[in-house]
Amino acid sequence: MAEIIQHKDIVPDSCLGKRLDQTLAIMFPDYSRSRLKDWILAGSVTVNGEVLPRPREKMYGGESIAINAEIEAEQRFEAQNIKLNIVYEDDDILVINKPAGLVVHPGAGNPDGTVLNALLHHYPAIEVVPRAGIVHRLDKDTTGLMVVAKTIAAQTNLVEALQLREITREYEAVANGLMTAGGLVDEPIGRHPTKRTLMGVVLSGRPSVTHYRVLEKYRLHTRLRLRLETGRTHQIRVHMSHITHPLVGDQGYGGRPRPPKNSTPELLAKLRSFKRQALHAAMLSLYHPVTGELMTWHADLPDDFVELVELLQADNKLNAQDEY
Repeated sequence: MAEIIQHKDIVPDSCLGKRLDQTLAIMFPDYSRSRLKDWILAGSVTVNGEVLPRPREKMYGGESIAINAEIEAEQRFEAQNIKLNIVYEDDDILVINKPAGLVVHPGAGNPDGTVLNALLHHYPAIEVVPRAGIVHRLDKDTTGLMVVAKTIAAQTNLVEALQLREITREYEAVANGLMTAGGLVDEPIGRHPTKRTLMGVVLSGRPSVTHYRVLEKYRLHTRLRLRLETGRTHQIRVHMSHITHPLVGDQGYGGRPRPPKNSTPELLAKLRSFKRQALHAAMLSLYHPVTGELMTWHADLPDDFVELVELLQADNKLNAQDEY
């Protein structure tokens, strides 16, 4: 089964001097650069009615570009009967509440058993949508809300909305250290210079902005509500570590256990056994890609997160009584 792809648009003046493949990536951001390059080389892209089979061809602005191509069904990923916690679904999108431990997309070390494999089983027609409709990702051990597009048109609109920052995503987290007030972190994020599997704040990175506010203060920890302006890999984890408040349980970014003095055995055990970042995508708000309706979803905190918060609250009360 294949999906016929047809697009026609005018090259914006801002693309003056850019290569054809760069221009297509700007005009049609829902398709990968490699796919667009393949279409150029295959003669599936015309400029002013002529095939230009060279990705390096320069654009001037004002040209008429047409794409007439096919997207083959993604055969290399297997549909697997993996349960998804679906909080909303219609003909165009679905929203899931992802548990900890579930990888979103197959990759090195995780060839299957992912959200993508589950989506292929739940809705087989999604196989012709790039990345099986996945618009944004959550880290393996981050829980919470994700939106998935069921059609190419819905995906195109959602990707554009993400780029325009029209999709609101809010998270809850527990950070190490006592934070007195909210704020924002505006620091570029890129690949870590020495730890290649991690990200970091680097001058050559991409612009990244995270807003945060304090929900609750504990003796040596802080519960936060965070909102992303941008969506870089590991963004919240990197930014909170950068300001010396790494998330509890974050094995990669310095979130080792830091129990306060005279902690109860229960709190000590919880902090030592919390082996994932205490981060949960709690709210997702967007305009429906087809109807334009503003839609908002909330996801309750997972059990391990709730237990962590309750033990920190109890520790606060116990020590307040001792001081009194």
